[in-house]
Amino acid sequence: MTGLPPRENLPWYVAPLPQWLEDFGLRMAWVIVGINLVGTAFGFWYYGFHPIPLSDPLITWQFAVEAPEMWLFVPDSPVATLFIALSLGLWKLGRNTEWVNALAFFGCIKLGAWTPFVLAAFFSGFIDVGWPMYSFLFVSHLGMVAEAFLIHRYSDFPVAAVFVAVLWYGGNDIVDYFVPLVGTPHHTALPAQEILAMGYSHPTPAHEIAAAGAVTLTLLATFLALATRVKKLETMNE
Repeated sequence: MTGLPPRENLPWYVAPLPQWLEDFGLRMAWVIVGINLVGTAFGFWYYGFHPIPLSDPLITWQFAVEAPEMWLFVPDSPVATLFIALSLGLWKLGRNTEWVNALAFFGCIKLGAWTPFVLAAFFSGFIDVGWPMYSFLFVSHLGMVAEAFLIHRYSDFPVAAVFVAVLWYGGNDIVDYFVPLVGTPHHTALPAQEILAMGYSHPTPAHEIAAAGAVTLTLLATFLALATRVKKLETMNE
């Protein structure tokens, strides 16, 4: 795919990146795809899929605690980086797919912001991983938020695509915090949680703080996606 899609005159809150940075990101799309695929692989390793080192069990950490039928709902950030890799890759290949774009936008906004939020909220527990890992997780997830704001250049966020993203990420909120279906809620493990027979404990107020952040960010992503669509339509009619 040659050239870049035009930058429409959108409000700052739906297009906060300067044009030069958007253009740079879109020109470097294949590099960003590769970085996100590496991030996806690392994320699955972080949650406990350990083909390496060979001395580890293949399934460990959070995957080993959660029921296998709920594993799809556990590695939220790696799935989000997979969505943005697919979104950018399909656009570059000339096969732009709106529902993938919406999933990528929601995932990068929600998980990109939720992770720094809980890292800050539960600093004393998370810093046990060490400053290098803590800093990497914090900064890399903020980078996911920035990536989300490339998508408006090649997506119109149609209502049906936004609906798919709301179903997926709203459903994640339900099983992660409110109705786990199997075992206990399935959100990313936080400090102070303890391993139970089927899942983790979810002490107050940590569980409520994490849930409030997740639900707020799902609502924010919904607003931003629909606001982008409305503002694009208004621009077309001017």
